[in-house]
Formats: sequence, structure tokens, C-alpha cells
Amino acid sequence: MQPYAMDLDDADIRRERQKARELRASQWWKRRCAKGVCYYCEQPTSPKELTMDHIVPISRGGRSTKGNVVPCCKECNNNKKQLLPMEWEEYLNEARKRSDISAD
Repeated sequence: MQPYAMDLDDADIRRERQKARELRASQWWKRRCAKGVCYYCEQPTSPKELTMDHIVPISRGGRSTKGNVVPCCKECNNNKKQLLPMEWEEYLNEARKRSDISAD
């Protein structure tokens, strides 16, 4: 599956990344991370090891808002890359099927 990229100019991307840095420094974000759970795999993760992920990536039109960022483990963040939520769900379902087949 090849994700598409929106035509965003560099200024928009820089602005959204700056907003993300500001959110990371906020008490709201620190409280989210303090729970120590990855949003995607729901595995316990050290709060210091949680990363910020945009549910809808900036490159695909997402914004750095409280409703679009979640704490997640590095593995999930690396695997999700630039996928939209529906694409990520499809990826997880396929991974589960492969896991079930190999367990048999």
C-alpha cells in the first residue's frame, strides 16, 4: 500500500512541527505519557520511552492538536510511519493474521 502525500508547503510543515514541540512540553502531554501505555498496542511502556504520534500524519493533512496526537511506543511509531488510521488498522489486521498462521 503506497500512502499519498498532500501538497503542503514547507512553512505549513514547520508550523505544525513547532506546535508538536510545544505540545510535548505541555503538562497535558506529560500527563498522557505518565499513564505509560502505548495508544496502539496498549502495552505498558516507560513514559520516557513513549513518542508522540500524529494519528493523521502532518504529511497527509493532519495537525498538531490534542485530538490528533497520541503517545505510542517506538515500535508502533516506526511501523505506522505515514499511514492513516484505516490503513494502520488494515496493517494490524494483516499482521495478526500472519501471526495466527505462524502459531498454527
